[in-house]
Amino acid sequence: MSQRVAILISGSGSNMVSLARSMVGDHPARPCLVLSNRPGAGGLTRAAEMGIPTAVVDNRASDRAGFEAALQAALADARPDWIALAGFMRILSADFVAAHAGRIVNIHPSLLPKYRGLDTHARALAAGEAEAVCTVHEVTPALDDGPILGQARVPVLPDDTPETLAARVLVMEHRLYPLVLRRLCEGQRAPVTLPYSPA
Repeated sequence: MSQRVAILISGSGSNMVSLARSMVGDHPARPCLVLSNRPGAGGLTRAAEMGIPTAVVDNRASDRAGFEAALQAALADARPDWIALAGFMRILSADFVAAHAGRIVNIHPSLLPKYRGLDTHARALAAGEAEAVCTVHEVTPALDDGPILGQARVPVLPDDTPETLAARVLVMEHRLYPLVLRRLCEGQRAPVTLPYSPA
């Protein structure tokens, strides 16, 4: 029986699409739900077009406790074995994370533990970094923390802007996240490093 993966998004869902497209054939998992905290998220349409059930839990409709209670209810209906955060722009409480400990993963566009939070590419450029990195990690109550499960490095070019660097990093995100998710579903938690290759 296939493992079930719920994918949480807030925007266009490009990483969600990469994950969902990878879960075919002999992959040990299948997507069971794409959920967004934003009713108009473009990724919901993309998920529906792929035949994946969708749900919305609007974080603006209640306080944090109410939002997470509704989120828990939606996930309980979907019965996921794994929760993959893919551009989900909400910080989850320690209680929520504890309820799914060891089963929530996230992708972050930086070399963790450096550059937690937002504006990672601008901060990396301002610091004069020679490389940018995307990281898949297990989610813990601390922001952008938890055991690292995979990383991919991207060279910084002399004329890079935050936007051009982000675009190149995103290409590697779309390769790294499906690889790490499959490894997790196969019981492999050892960190993996994915070498850079242009799009």
